[in-house]
Formats: sequence, C-alpha cells, structure tokens
Amino acid sequence: MRYLLMIYTNEHTWGHPAFLYTPEAQAMPEEGREELSAQFGALMQELVDSGELVGGEALADPVTTKTVRVRGGAPVATDGPYVEAKEHLAGYFVIDCENAERAMEIASRFPDARFAGVEVRPMMSSSGEEM
Repeated sequence: MRYLLMIYTNEHTWGHPAFLYTPEAQAMPEEGREELSAQFGALMQELVDSGELVGGEALADPVTTKTVRVRGGAPVATDGPYVEAKEHLAGYFVIDCENAERAMEIASRFPDARFAGVEVRPMMSSSGEEM
C-alpha cells in the first residue's frame, strides 16, 4: 500500500532539510544536529534497501507559491499557499509499505516529527479505488 508522507515546517524557519532549521535544532550543539542528519540518512538508506521508498522531493519556499482558482469562469491567481497557516508543506515522500502501522512508524522516525508534523495519507490506486 502506498502512503504520502508530507513534511510540514514553519515559514519563518524555511530551509532543507527542514528539521535543521527549527528553533529546537538550532539550539542544539552541532553534534546534536549531526546526529539528526545521521538518523535521517540511515532512515533513507533503510527505505531504499527495503524497497519502501518510492520517491520524494523538497519544495521551494512558500513565498514562491501561486494558487489558482477559477471564479466566474475565469482563472484568478494569488500569491502564497492556498490556506492561511502557521505551517507549510516543505516536502514529501511516497512510500510503499505493508500497512498503516508501518507507515506511521516510518513517519515517526523522520526528525521533522519531533519539531513540526509529518502527515501520513493513504494514496488511492490508479483505478481510483478508495482505501
């Protein structure tokens, strides 16, 4: 089963990897930040080795975002993310794992989960069947 893991961060601490730009990580000694990076690297390698990592990407700063809505038959573009929020989507990973429990376990191991949020969302199959 495939899952979308969405990494959220605060717009004021934007950078990649997002977890290193949080106030909590910035307050850590360098060795602490290096350990977080090592844990993240080990998790990525584990997911590659197990075949569970399908892909993922970091996203650009939210200030570069445009939102398009069609109103009255005409497209209207606005600057910024589509909702007012304190957190913004920083990046995502697609994993293919056995079940929701495994997806949650993987999400909990992202350093970002310690400082912000990692949303876990089941993905529909290409046939459009609901989970």
